Amino acid sequence: MLFDNVVIKSVASIDAPHPVTSEEIGDRLEPTFRKLRMRGNPLIDVAGIEERRFWDDGVQPSDAATLAAEEALARADIDRSRVGILINTSVTRDFLEPSTACMVHRNLKLSNTCESFDVGNACLAFINGMNIAARMLDRGEIDYALIVNAENIREVCEITIDRLLEPSVTRKQFKSEFASLTLGCGAAAMVMSRGDLEPDGHQYRGGVARAATEFNNLCRGWNHLMWTDAKSLLREGIKLAGATYGTARQVMGWVANELDHVVIHQVSLVHTEAFIRAFGVDPHKVYRIFPKLGNVGPASIPTVLSKIVDNGQVNRGDRIALMGIGSGLNCCMTEIVW
Repeated sequence: MLFDNVVIKSVASIDAPHPVTSEEIGDRLEPTFRKLRMRGNPLIDVAGIEERRFWDDGVQPSDAATLAAEEALARADIDRSRVGILINTSVTRDFLEPSTACMVHRNLKLSNTCESFDVGNACLAFINGMNIAARMLDRGEIDYALIVNAENIREVCEITIDRLLEPSVTRKQFKSEFASLTLGCGAAAMVMSRGDLEPDGHQYRGGVARAATEFNNLCRGWNHLMWTDAKSLLREGIKLAGATYGTARQVMGWVANELDHVVIHQVSLVHTEAFIRAFGVDPHKVYRIFPKLGNVGPASIPTVLSKIVDNGQVNRGDRIALMGIGSGLNCCMTEIVW
C-alpha cells in the first residue's frame, strides 16, 4: 500500500467552542465518587484530560465537518469542482441513513461528478479514508480528494453522567463506562491530490496495516452508551501496534530516531505514555492534544497534524509518521514527507 503519485495539499482542524473541564464533570459525579470510595479525579489523575470541548446544542456532525472542509479547501486554494471524492470518516453521524457525507457534499455544493460516502472503522477511519482516496489518486481516477471528520459526543457524555449518578451504579460499571467521559468534540479535514498536479504538495507515501479482530469485544459503542475494557484494550492494542510497527520497519525502512514527528491517535495519558515506552519514541516528537481536547476519535490524527503544521513545527522534508489504532482491533501506520 505504497503510493507514487499522491500528495497532501492541505489539512485543517476546528476546535469546538465550549470547554468543559474534568473538574466540572468531577463535581457533578462527586456523589458517585463518594459512594464508590474513589479518591481524586480519575479523569485528570489517570487519563490526564484537563478538559474537552463541546459544540453548541443542535450542531450536527455534518455541520462541523463542513466547517473543517471549508477551511481545508480554502487552504488548498483549488477549484472545488475538481474534487472527485468526498469521504466522511466520523464515528458520530447525523442519521443512520443517508450518509453524513451526503450532507457535507450538499453543504459544500460539490459537483455531481464527485462521489461521496461514509467510512466507519472506529478511531482509525480517517487514515482508512486517506488510503481509499490515495488508491484512486494514484491510479489517476480523480484529481483531488476531500477527507472529513467531525465528532459530536455531547449527548453520550451527558447520558453517561446521568447513568453514573444512579444509586445502583457499581465500581465495575463506572470502569466500563469511564472512557465515555474522556471523549471530546472536534473536526478536521484534508485535501489530497495527484502529485503531478501539485508538485509542491507533501508526499503521501502510504503505509501498512494489521488486524487483530479476535479482540472485537473489548469496546462496544452505541448512540447512548460506550462500554470499554480499557485495560485489555490497551494491552492488545500495544501488541498489535508492535506487529504493525515491525512491518513498517521492513516495508518503509522506518527507524524511530529518523522520524521527525510521530502523530498518534490519542486516547489518554496512559495510552500515550505506554506507546512512547513500547516503541522508544522521543517524547518530544509526540505532540499531545488529549489534555485540552480529550479523545476526539478519528479527528485526533488530522488535528495533531494540522496543529503542528500551524505551529510552525514542521519543516519541508520532515518525515511524519501517522499511527492509529481502532477498536475492533485494526492498526495502520503511514508516512508523509512534508
